[in-house]
Amino acid sequence: MGTTSAVRHSAGSGPGEDRDGGGGRFGRIVRTPLGWMLAGMVGVGLVSGLTATGAGPVPVLGAIAAVVVYCCVMRRVARRSTPEIARSGAGREVLLGGGIGLGFVLVSVLLVAAFGGYSFSWAGDGFVSVVWSAAVVQIGAAVTEELMFRGLALQALEKLWGSGAAIVITSLFFGVAHLGAPGANAWSGVAIALEAGVLLGAAFLWRRNIWFVVGLHFAWNTTQELLGIPVSGHTPEGLFTVDVHGSALLHGGDFGLETSVVPVLIGVALAVSMLVLAHRNGGIKTRRRASR
Repeated sequence: MGTTSAVRHSAGSGPGEDRDGGGGRFGRIVRTPLGWMLAGMVGVGLVSGLTATGAGPVPVLGAIAAVVVYCCVMRRVARRSTPEIARSGAGREVLLGGGIGLGFVLVSVLLVAAFGGYSFSWAGDGFVSVVWSAAVVQIGAAVTEELMFRGLALQALEKLWGSGAAIVITSLFFGVAHLGAPGANAWSGVAIALEAGVLLGAAFLWRRNIWFVVGLHFAWNTTQELLGIPVSGHTPEGLFTVDVHGSALLHGGDFGLETSVVPVLIGVALAVSMLVLAHRNGGIKTRRRASR
């Protein structure tokens, strides 16, 4: 379950050594929660920028590199263990999160279709190539985004101000980060903040496991892509083509399913349920508890 707490205390214990581990004022600043959060987000973001649109397995290799960067920042800069990315039980957490993400999207799509918002037809493209392309791209996206937003940002802000403030701030930031996507507007930012930012944040607080949230995020995006539904404004090459009918408030318009009111309501309901479970498990930290 990650390194032990001894890592955090091994440096600077000898006589005359800098208890902050060297680096003077800069070292002390970068080891604050905001310091290691920014250092990690820059590192993981750089890896994502270089690999996200790469050919073949490059996005997957980028995801592996992002995990390495995350571990280095957390263990060497933040000086904390990383149980949230432990290999033990990772497969189980991915499958559990993936199942919830798959169910979330399929139920949302079925409800939109039942109300006349979607109709689908088989695209006729190569099954294996489409699935492979969607999977490698979405693995890279899910891993890097969750490391940045839930692994780094949420945990750093939670340590400073508690779980409530952390989930609000990271959700708003997640919504703002998607405003540059094609077809984005003020409503898409609010929708992403509510159904994605709050839901994924609540999922992490419940399980305290990045792999669970990665599985949820991956299944969510991959299912949309394979169904031919735009993913945050990006029109995919899916197994189906989708035609939309009626109000954009129902089908999401050019931005895709995520700006439909249906998944927003379902996502908020799921998030509330997960927050209740997190509270029962002691996963919700107040500012006083988090700062200890």
